[in-house]
Amino acid sequence: MRISKNLIGLAAVGILAAGCGSSSSDDSPRSAESVGSAGQAPSEEAKAPEPGADLAVPVTGPQPDVLASSSDPKLKVTPKPANGASFTEQVEHKLQEEVLGRVKVPGKTSANCPDGVTQKPSAVSICNVTYEDATIPYEIKISEKYKPGSFITFYNSTPKQSLLVAKAAYERLWTSYKGRSDISKLSCEELPVAKAVDEETDTGLHCQYWGKYGGEDGKGGFVKLGIKVNRHNVDFYEVR
Repeated sequence: MRISKNLIGLAAVGILAAGCGSSSSDDSPRSAESVGSAGQAPSEEAKAPEPGADLAVPVTGPQPDVLASSSDPKLKVTPKPANGASFTEQVEHKLQEEVLGRVKVPGKTSANCPDGVTQKPSAVSICNVTYEDATIPYEIKISEKYKPGSFITFYNSTPKQSLLVAKAAYERLWTSYKGRSDISKLSCEELPVAKAVDEETDTGLHCQYWGKYGGEDGKGGFVKLGIKVNRHNVDFYEVR
């Protein structure tokens, strides 16, 4: 699997000092409207003439729970590991914050490295990170330059799957099409709150929009969109 940078995909370079937890920052979240709210659709001009054909979840504005910054305090996991906590405990804590920082949607998380994290040069360990009901396996690889007893440990954390989060997907749909004058009536199937998926693989889930030129005769109609999770975000593509 390729190493991703945003949705549940980047190989994060971790740096942990022995006995220290991670730090937090104080970015402020943006305000937003909810799905199904009175948020204006992308274009009044392109209003669909086919009432009742929407999918289960109309997307009429940005999602209130999707935060603007991955360092927002709402995405921090508390309490931090205590001073003197094991390296494995510190890695488990960092992995939870890594997942939250990528989806930018607060949620219940946990992490477990069943065999611990081996602190040896180039050692590879496996950890499992759960966001809501979805579990992503991570590969933790210690730097080849690590020296036993070092105060700081460098490592790479690589997710073996990506994470599809419903609210993040609705937000992505809105931001992808809101500026189009020929598109309106965005909607999606009811997506799972969170689901582990293979990167850049069809999820079997769908959204749609009504396009001014979307019909078979080019006179307007609904356009079906497949959903994948790429290395940076949710990706929508037309299904013909």
